[in-house]
Amino acid sequence: MAEPIELESARLHLRRWRDEDLPALAALSADPEVMRHFPAPLGQDESAALLGRIRAHFDEHGFGLWALERRDSGELIGFTGLLKVSFEVHFAPAVEIGWRLARMHWGQGLASEAARAALACGFGRLGLEEIVSFTTTGNQPSRRVMEAIGMRRDPAGDFEHPLISAGHPLRPHVLYRLRRDEWEAAHG
Repeated sequence: MAEPIELESARLHLRRWRDEDLPALAALSADPEVMRHFPAPLGQDESAALLGRIRAHFDEHGFGLWALERRDSGELIGFTGLLKVSFEVHFAPAVEIGWRLARMHWGQGLASEAARAALACGFGRLGLEEIVSFTTTGNQPSRRVMEAIGMRRDPAGDFEHPLISAGHPLRPHVLYRLRRDEWEAAHG
């Protein structure tokens, strides 16, 4: 079992998950607006299963989707982190960066701030050569975060998400990439 990493940014603490975090995760994942770019909101049991998968990834790799906590209030506002891509796709094996924030925390730069901390960890501490991100074609807010953190769209890498049923409007996905040398050039 790898020792889990925790991160800090100016306004955020990216930390390990606790049992008492489940209600906040469940509320976040049940919000139809937060989940509009996913096939469906998650129920309590599905959120508990998600938390189990997140913890298992941390146990195996020492990194994953960190619980995202505001430093000023201690409030859990979502998650941000790095995951090994777990499904068959042309760009795997790969590590992806992703995020999900409670609606009241949108538009404050928190997703980008947390993602930058995760990228610094991925390229610095973990020594990754590349980090990818992907989302449904219509998810403009996430695409703006990807661009804000220096990722570049790879149109040739766009794909049909294999875990979403054929014909579903959310199945087409766009792929973004960032290589370590690009990140280092931008961050000295």
